[in-house]
Parts: sequence; C-alpha cells; structure tokens
Amino acid sequence: MSFWDHLDVLRGTLFRSALAIVSVSVVMLCFKRVLFDDIILAPSRQDFFIYRWFGEEFSMELINTEISAQFFVHLKVSFICGFVLSFPYVIYEVWKFIAPALYENEKISVSKAFLSSAVLFYLGVATGFCLIFPITLSFFQGYTVSDSIANTITLNSYISMFSSMVILFGIVFEFPVLIAILSNMGLITRDTLKQYRKHAAIGILVVAAIITPADPFSMMIAAAPLYILYELSVLVCVKN
Repeated sequence: MSFWDHLDVLRGTLFRSALAIVSVSVVMLCFKRVLFDDIILAPSRQDFFIYRWFGEEFSMELINTEISAQFFVHLKVSFICGFVLSFPYVIYEVWKFIAPALYENEKISVSKAFLSSAVLFYLGVATGFCLIFPITLSFFQGYTVSDSIANTITLNSYISMFSSMVILFGIVFEFPVLIAILSNMGLITRDTLKQYRKHAAIGILVVAAIITPADPFSMMIAAAPLYILYELSVLVCVKN
C-alpha cells in the first residue's frame, strides 16, 4: 500500500472510532438521571460503599453558579462515558490498523497486549472511581485554612476532579502494557525493573501523597494499586 492508501485506512479507523464514541455519548445523554444520581454523584453521598466500609462520616452538597453549567456538564460527562464505554472498540480499531504490518509471531503477543489494555483500563477507571476519588474528595471537603471559611463545592469543580481522576487512573493502569511492548522491542528488561524497584516504590509513595494528601492510611491505599501495577510490569517483562 502507498502512503496515501495507509492514510485513507487511518482516516477510516479514526472515523469509526469517533462515530462509536459519539453514538454511545448520545445514548448516555438519554439516561441523565441514572448517569448522575446513581453513578457520577454517588461518591458525594454518605451512603457510598467506601465510606461505609471505612466508617467515615461524609456528606457534600453541590451547588451550581453558572446558568449554562449544568447543560455543558451533562454533555461533558456523557462524552466521557462514551469514551470509556467505547474504549474496547477503539482498541479493536487500532489493532485492525496495525495488524497487517506485523509478522505472525508478533500478532500473538501484540493482540494479547491490546486485549489486556482494555481490561487494565477498566480496572484503572474502577480504582479511580471507587477508591482514589472518594478519598481525595473527602480530604478536600474537610480541609480548611480557617474555621470561619466553609467549603462550598461547585458542580464544575466536582466534575473536573471526577473526570481527571477516573481518566488518569485508566491511563496509568496501561503501564504494564507499555512495559510489555517496550520489552518485546528489546528496550527494557525485567532485570532493569528489578534494579529500580526501590526507586519506583519511593516514586509511587510520592505520587500517592500528592493524590491523597490526607493521612498515611489513605496514602497507602492509593499507593497499593500503583505498586501492584509495577510488580505486574516486572512479571510481563522479558527476562533478558
């Protein structure tokens, strides 16, 4: 195939991926009550399961300060959900695009990496939503520089933190897939990851402290899945 033929195939891949995301986003627009009341706003309520497990008292009342904010928040959240739910199909489209350029022995390992990427992405999204976001939310809601200043959280602020946390951890959980690809390319080895294990542990603790600047217990909860990811990367990496 010529360069322009490849470009035409890529255009088709991008178009179908975008169409899938937009289609699912439109469907999400039709389920506003379920999407917000049962899912997106669940961590802002006392009955969210993570607060019950830890026996933590928490409640948050959100406000809206802009006329059009709720409408655009609805669009934004629907698009994010459309991307999250369409992620496996997008991965499939990317796989179809690059598969013809691979040798038969490469297709097996790369296909496993693509399949794992979808699973790890959803694990990351679930970790961000069920664990990291509620912990961070609880800390910042209760943190004040003075007792005379009360925290009044806007809807935009809540959704901004929610979307960044969920998508961020979905992407972070792709780390083992990246390591597996780099390992198959000969750019990194298992011995290298083992050599820098202590450095990685310190870096993970620093990242966890930034994400959840609440207390050591919360920091360790945030650091645990990140360190598990690193150890998983060691396992999937080529030995030599």
